[in-house]
Amino acid sequence: MKTQPLQDNTPTEEEIKLAAAQLRKPEGEWGVKTGLRMNEGNEHMNKNALRLLNPIAGDNILEIGMGNGHFVSKILEIDPTIRYVGCDYSDIMVEEANRINEALVQSGRATFVHGDVEQMPFDNHAFNKIFTVNTLYFWENPARVLAELKRVLTPDGQLMICFRPKHIMAQYPVTQYGFTLYDIAELVALLQHNQLKVDMVDELVEPPQDMWGTEMKRESVVVVCSTTGGQ
Repeated sequence: MKTQPLQDNTPTEEEIKLAAAQLRKPEGEWGVKTGLRMNEGNEHMNKNALRLLNPIAGDNILEIGMGNGHFVSKILEIDPTIRYVGCDYSDIMVEEANRINEALVQSGRATFVHGDVEQMPFDNHAFNKIFTVNTLYFWENPARVLAELKRVLTPDGQLMICFRPKHIMAQYPVTQYGFTLYDIAELVALLQHNQLKVDMVDELVEPPQDMWGTEMKRESVVVVCSTTGGQ
């Protein structure tokens, strides 16, 4: 019997497990719908991340886990010399991002690739800005991921990690399945242990979200770091 996507009523445990798997790696028709829901649910944290990213002329930007690429045009509209690459673990998200941003892809300003963040198909020091929103929870080997991000980041570059802290994520039933949760102090310690210098921590309180009839608090954090001066 085929399991249907989550409805507004209380989900079963099997539905919660399937939703968690889709958030980790969207697949198929349900994956397309998951991408649309992520655009809506993550709108405030995405906009805040882009504000802090502060794209300027000449930037080469890499996004890890861009989903369906809904926000990419907001980056590239700032200046015609900005170049963007999105790398996602999900084939269907790469397909959707290419479809939604067809004109930008054809112009050569945006590129979307399927790949694993632990081993990306990019040259050393290819990007001066790297950012990621809501992928931290799925890093099976954080040290290896951070080493790979440092490899493709320019020596004077900037890495931004946007996530929801542990006390917020613990509200959501899906995080019982395949999520590793962090508070700010834990992420800062992880970054410093992997020779990254934390330059800024920005916290955002977002409007609450209704989930299955329950009002959920929402907060997000952007940690901005660099490869210089890390201990």
